[in-house]
Amino acid sequence: MAKATISKGVKTKTTWANALKRDWQLYLLLMIPVALVVIFNYASYGGIRMVFMDYKPAKGYAGSKWVGWATFQKVFKDKDFIRALKSSIVFNLLDLAVGFPMPIILALILNELRFPRFKKVTQTILYLPHFLSWVIVGSVAYQMFRPTTGMVNIFLMNAGIIKNGIPFLTEKWHWAVTYLLIGVWQGMGWGTIIYLAAITGISGELYEAAMIDGANRWQRMWNITLPGIRGTVVTLLIMNLGKVMGSNYERLDQFGNTQVKDFSYQLAIYIYDKGLASAKFSMATAVGIFQSLVGLVLVLLSDRIAKMLGEEGLL
Repeated sequence: MAKATISKGVKTKTTWANALKRDWQLYLLLMIPVALVVIFNYASYGGIRMVFMDYKPAKGYAGSKWVGWATFQKVFKDKDFIRALKSSIVFNLLDLAVGFPMPIILALILNELRFPRFKKVTQTILYLPHFLSWVIVGSVAYQMFRPTTGMVNIFLMNAGIIKNGIPFLTEKWHWAVTYLLIGVWQGMGWGTIIYLAAITGISGELYEAAMIDGANRWQRMWNITLPGIRGTVVTLLIMNLGKVMGSNYERLDQFGNTQVKDFSYQLAIYIYDKGLASAKFSMATAVGIFQSLVGLVLVLLSDRIAKMLGEEGLL
């Protein structure tokens, strides 16, 4: 009888009214980000129709001329667009190849540290660059890498390693390497958070069993840690592949100059120059849609490939 009474008193299902009454503060806080997403991500979809118009802000949607697919044809025939597209693809793939493995390597190294206080201080130092704006990062970079007065070149010349200053940010090939490495430095610390969280989900019994079998740190890392975070790596790789067509305007604007325009002229700069600065909003919208569609296709394709290889994928 007591057993039946206990089972009768346990509620297995919570109604919407009870959940709202109990957690109304959380639902209220949730409404703020939901409202922002709806306003800026969904309510703005109506403006996409300007891509099929010769849109003029003064005339609005009603007064602007309908041109159909002419805007896309104009964009794809533009030599500047082709140049920006090539630069964006090359540098985003290089960013992915150089920058994606670094948070994984860094997370593996941090996980092996045995002094908790030193580990926390190191993590904090590595996270800080993520919170610096590209304006600050660009200003510091130009102070450090100037050919004649930069701290790095002065140190190298005083050490007798070089005779003349290296044009890190004023010659396109040196600029490309510097641009990529600064991007890695700025983002690798923040990227370790997800991987460290995934590592903490690995059972400690696996490590204990491996240590009993005589496995060293490298073997435990290779056979336990990496397989344990493989799903997280695949998911983040799929998400990053969707950004191959994108580019960061702030980063390019801070590091770009006329001497490296062949490399720094990417889609973000193209959209600003042709779309906003020249008031050709239809062209800017067309390029934005093109980037989004290609990114979506890459995400779906990579997710399909991941599932074919036996991974869970993203969708």
